[in-house]
Formats: sequence, structure tokens, C-alpha cells
Amino acid sequence: MSRIPTHTDQHAPSWYAASANRALAFPALDGEIGVDVCIVGGGYTGLNCAIELARRGYAVALLEARQIGWGASGRNGGQLIRGVGHGVERFLPLLGEDGVRRLKLYGLEAVELVRRRIAEFAIDCDLRWGYCDLANRPQHLEDFARARDELLALGYRHELRLLQPEQMPEVVGSDRYCGGLIDMGSGHLHPLNLALGEAAAAVGLGARLFERSAATRIDYGAQILVHTARGRVRAERLILAGNAYLAGLQPQLAGKVLPAGSYIIATEPLGEARARQLIPRDMALCDQRVALDYFRLSRDRRLLFGGACHYSGRDPADIAAYMRAKMLKVFPQLREARIDYAWGGMIGIGANRLPQLGRLPEQPNVFYAQAYSGHGLNASHLAAQLLAMAIHGEDSSGFELFAKVPHPTFLGGPRLRAPLLALGMLWEQIKERL
Repeated sequence: MSRIPTHTDQHAPSWYAASANRALAFPALDGEIGVDVCIVGGGYTGLNCAIELARRGYAVALLEARQIGWGASGRNGGQLIRGVGHGVERFLPLLGEDGVRRLKLYGLEAVELVRRRIAEFAIDCDLRWGYCDLANRPQHLEDFARARDELLALGYRHELRLLQPEQMPEVVGSDRYCGGLIDMGSGHLHPLNLALGEAAAAVGLGARLFERSAATRIDYGAQILVHTARGRVRAERLILAGNAYLAGLQPQLAGKVLPAGSYIIATEPLGEARARQLIPRDMALCDQRVALDYFRLSRDRRLLFGGACHYSGRDPADIAAYMRAKMLKVFPQLREARIDYAWGGMIGIGANRLPQLGRLPEQPNVFYAQAYSGHGLNASHLAAQLLAMAIHGEDSSGFELFAKVPHPTFLGGPRLRAPLLALGMLWEQIKERL
């Protein structure tokens, strides 16, 4: 039986942890230190804020409650896909046509930021290009055609190609899909190795990283004081980058993020020939259902199969069995394949599905970024750049664009908001079948 370890500082028992290509260890904070900027959270957002600020000359301390990349940054699906937010046209009345167009362009720039980060620091994280959206019904293929035309109108420079039903064997060895959209500007990678590489880059630039140093209390004011079990950080500015794991540290922000469970299994190594029968072009793939499936091949030719976004707050009793049943609906030919790894974790969902960037009301020296709603791999890198630019007094228009969007607090409080949303998502899944 495979469960998620929730009370351990160790990384999830994932294929990523088993195949990490570097071992990093940072001390716990002990005593008091003073810096220009304190960052709470050691995932992509915090690490890239540290990189961006350290290279601008700031003294930076980053506090991670467990290990670097312990949360979604080190255990996600590894799909690097264009876009930030879902259905950004809904913000037309607030942002205007130019503002919405800029959000769409930021969704393309976010992927390029990751590309450049990996190249600049020579991070070995199995980056491969190629992604395909999978149509579950004919309407999706029509949506893909509109998306392709819109991307071309935005000046997208990578190959985009619509696939008709008879062309699907080019990308997936399954008869479950009726079309697709190939995007060679998106791709996939090893997320934990990316996080570890970025941690090493931040340290190389002078940032100080502390693990097993959970922030327990914040004293706000012109000078920020962040308390941990054994130390304190005094800072001019604070960045809250805990996302789904922010918990009760800052209730005002935590109420705007719903932690939702997502789960992944990794098969035994399948061998090159068998793996290519499943995914002939080594792409990342994702379908369009509410409880989506996403999958890709690992470097050692395992199938990594994920999805089943849970809003209930309860994890499956047996992740491997639960996800294996979903995998076999797509790839029944894997019925005899062994499942070697099964894990999951929490992603941060916002009510309007747009990343949340801003400052705390009446606390202009406290910044935050959270609620990437499944696009965290690329959107976190964008958020870090925009935060750093705003803090440094550079062009803050991008930060202000995101900060202009209000984000509702989930109804029901910590105990009821997940069950209420779970009921709403169940209704959406029922409508899909009608």
C-alpha cells in the first residue's frame, strides 16, 4: 500500500528522489541574522527569487520548512507547458485587451525563462522539447484550432500542428483520443533536479539557504522579523512563497489557496522499443478532462503517469492501485507492467485560476506569489522575475498587472472549503459525461 508521507522532512518516495543527480544539504537556522530580503519557501518561487535578487546585489536568506524542493517543485509531473492562468479572457473588463494580451505573452515568456535558467547554469534535468494536448472529444479539437491560431497571432515561434484522429498514433499508443495539438515549444523535465540545480545556483550567487527552518511567526513593520524554532531573520523585505504549504503562517493568503492533491506512478523500465510504442516521439501529453491524465517517459524509459486532482483533502489509501487503474484505461497493454514508485503532493489552486502576485495590504514590504493552479513549473519562474524587478525598482508593470486582479477567499474556511469545491468539481465531471 502506498501512502504519502505527510510527517517527514524527507522527499516523497518518488522516482525523482531516487534519481536525483546531486545531494544538497543546508543547515537549519540557528541564531539571528540580518538580510535585505527574507524568503519563506524553498520551491521554484523562492529559489528563483533568491537567484534574481542575489544577482542584483541583495543579501538574501531563504527559509525552507523541510528540504529544498520538498513540495510540489520536487514532485510534480515535470510538464513544462506554455501559459499562465486558465481562460484569461474573463479579465477583459478589468485589464482591457492589452492587459489580457500581455498575460498571454507572459505565458509564453515563462517557458523561455525556464529554458534560459537551465542553459545559464547548465542544470542537468533531462529537459526535452515536445508536448501534445489530447482531445477527449471533437469539441476539444475545435478548441485546439482556435488556440493554435491565437498563438500564431501572438507571434509564437515554435512548431504547432493539429492532429486528426487518424494521426494520433504519431504521438500516443492509445485509441482513447480523437485528436491533438503538438507544441514543440513546450516539453518536460526532471523537476527535482531542476530545483536542486537552482538551489546550487542561488548559493553560488551568494544567497543563504536554510532547511528544516519553518517560519513559525512573523513580526511585521518597517523591519520584518521572521521567527523559526531556533532562530530569527531580520529583513527589510519579505517574500512569502509557501503556496499550498503556507498553512496558518499568513491566514489572509492561505484562505485564497486551496491545496489540491495530485498523484503520479512510475512503472518499471519498459525498454526503448516498448516505451516508443506508448509515446513514439517522447513528448509530454495531457488530456482535457476535469480530472485530467498527464503522462510522459522518464530518462530510463519508465512511464510516468499522473493526474486525479483531488479537492477533498483526502489522499487515496493506495496511490499505486488508484493510479494504475487510470493508467490502464489509457494503456491497457501495460497490464503486466510493475509499478515501482507511487507518490503525490499538494498543488495550490486559486478560485480564478490566475497566479496570485501582490503585496500584503498595509504591508508594502511584504510580497507574495502563489496559486499557480497546475502551471507552477513555468509560472513560478515568471513570478520570481516580476517580484525581483518590482523590489529592485525596475519595470514593475508586469507585477502590477497581476496584482491588479482581485482573488476571492474560498468559502467555508479551512475545514469546509475543500469539501465544497470537491462537490463543485464532481458536478463538472458529471457534466463532462452528459
